Amino acid sequence: MLDPVILSGGAGTRLWPLSRELYPKQLLSLVGARTMLQQTVQRLAGLEMSAPTVVCNEAHRFLVAEQLRAIACQPRAIVLEPSGRNTAPAIALAAHAALAADEGDSLLLVLPADHVIRDVAAFHRAIEVACAAARDGALVTFGIVPSAPETGYGYIRRGEPVGGAFRISEFVEKPEQARAQTFVGSGEYYWNSGMFLFRARRYLEELEKFAPDIASVCRNSFAGATRDLDFTRIDAGAFQACRSESIDYAVMERTAYIYSESRLVATVGLRDHVVVETKDAVLVAPKERVQEVKKLVARLKAEGRDEHSLHREVFRPWGSYDSIDNGERFQVKRLVVRPGGVLSLQMHHHRAEHWVVVSGTAQITRGEETFLLEENQSTFIPVGVRHRIENPGRIPLHIIEVQSGSYLGEDDIVRFEDRYGRRGTTT
Repeated sequence: MLDPVILSGGAGTRLWPLSRELYPKQLLSLVGARTMLQQTVQRLAGLEMSAPTVVCNEAHRFLVAEQLRAIACQPRAIVLEPSGRNTAPAIALAAHAALAADEGDSLLLVLPADHVIRDVAAFHRAIEVACAAARDGALVTFGIVPSAPETGYGYIRRGEPVGGAFRISEFVEKPEQARAQTFVGSGEYYWNSGMFLFRARRYLEELEKFAPDIASVCRNSFAGATRDLDFTRIDAGAFQACRSESIDYAVMERTAYIYSESRLVATVGLRDHVVVETKDAVLVAPKERVQEVKKLVARLKAEGRDEHSLHREVFRPWGSYDSIDNGERFQVKRLVVRPGGVLSLQMHHHRAEHWVVVSGTAQITRGEETFLLEENQSTFIPVGVRHRIENPGRIPLHIIEVQSGSYLGEDDIVRFEDRYGRRGTTT
């Protein structure tokens, strides 16, 4: 039986400004109504397999869990990386998790969470071929027939046939344009998909052979793992010593000519350009230079701006908030609290808050009072008063929040009670 491993990491740099550090592309609905993470899970339907193990960044944990819940997927585990160290350590952690859950040797199907695969039947047939090779001890990777001489992907050169598969002659990192054109013309090269299939112990053996330092750190980090709700928390102190290393994968990216998230975008005379609009940022770039977006994101980070890491809309375990407007001593947000969602009991030292219920019903705690607010009703929370919002209803609660005061940062939060295990001033 297959043990799917879904890699849902990423720094959110490749599709900026649509993706952000805390909202990478696999958590976005780029193709169809479902997110790329949800589509990755759903395209496994029909295979004989266990529930998937998802490896993600700790900062994405609640959003990943909510997206899985929305498609009725109960994961085998959600393994939290304390910090991103690329795919080799991430897969090692998943292998240890699979071996801890199984008495035998697991057959891992490793899938990045950001692929678009339209021919699911062909994908399943490829997995069947790969399973036979993996059971014999092979480390299998999946190649994609190239449709163009892309320089942003790694390539795989096929060797002699073995059953329904091929031995790998060589891996080639992202080539120059002329070399990529030669690869495509030869018919011997494939794009490296970043998908793999192998036995968990076999992978760990190879990692121990060629990267013993990574193998050791991952083994020790997982040995110190703890369970927290639906999450497996890796020993952060031990994992910090792990170096970043790839298992040779490339990301399939399909960018429209123009993508608009919230406003009308009109262009005149543009050719071979990418235009991406979000609520708080717009990117315009020639298609042949989109790989340089990473440099742009690095510059934003160096300048201390928030756009490299956060969307205007920020997700929390209780729902989300969208920063609509801000200025000197004020900020306006739209809060969406899911049914049953409860914000922490908290207070602020430097700001007051005005709440207006747009739709739904809110249960409000303000000091020693507890009361309900219906649609079109409002209340005021003075500076220093303990308060909380709950959604006791069956539909999402929408609230407009106006903050005013001398300091409006998210770190001006003192938490007294929290359903989701957050304490103190953390966000």
